[in-house]
Amino acid sequence: MTYQSPRIYIYKITFEEVQYYYYGVHKEKYFNEEYWGSPTTNKWCWELYTPKKQILEVFEFSDGGWLEAQEVEKRLIQPVFNTDKWCLNESCGGRISLDILRENGKKYGKIGGIITGNNHKKNKTGFFAITDEQKRQNRIKANQTNKENNTGIYGISTERRSEISKECGKKGGNRTKELGVGFFSMSREEKSNAGKKGGTKAKELGVGIHKLTTEERREIGRNGVKKSNSQKWKCLETGHISTPTGLTRHQKNRGIDTSKRVRVS
Repeated sequence: MTYQSPRIYIYKITFEEVQYYYYGVHKEKYFNEEYWGSPTTNKWCWELYTPKKQILEVFEFSDGGWLEAQEVEKRLIQPVFNTDKWCLNESCGGRISLDILRENGKKYGKIGGIITGNNHKKNKTGFFAITDEQKRQNRIKANQTNKENNTGIYGISTERRSEISKECGKKGGNRTKELGVGFFSMSREEKSNAGKKGGTKAKELGVGIHKLTTEERREIGRNGVKKSNSQKWKCLETGHISTPTGLTRHQKNRGIDTSKRVRVS
């Protein structure tokens, strides 16, 4: 193999901000082709964090080399597959990850679920045979059981809960914006009126920001500014580095999509 020949290699992707990692094998179309893996379910991690690639082993550029590389990849993934929460690999030697199985279950069970749900609703059976109070008590009981057994949401670290919340919020917000529904179906005046109404109601009930003392509000403000200013982000188009707010202003002034950024510190 000459220096400029395409390669077959095993690689490992890690991320600067978190402990997630991903193993893969790649057959180049040309030497030093830019390639960062092909995740599906866990693609969010590549978009949210800063990936780094390490080439672990290079193989002969042949059918035999390709088969050997795949076998080595399988040996690397097997010990951590479906057991290490930081491993992002979704398949290993023909086996599919639990995340993929859950996604397929949702996808292919949806039609059957709709039909079954409609029948229960029509006949007032199953979930529809329970009173609202019984449903509420069942939710409380399930939540208490999860809390005691450290399962469900209580089995996930605070860091991971925050990540999931951000992912769901981002996906839901983008979808709502695409469809022009919810908040995005309102005029500017309607949004303003809704905000005022919500603020007035919160003040009347003494909840949210109105539940805090003046000093507590100031402390939250100081901590928020401090945390925000400690972060540095880079514009993927101009290379400009600034705080989140500063970079947003920089990109908007130039008509750049504010999502085209990456965190650098």
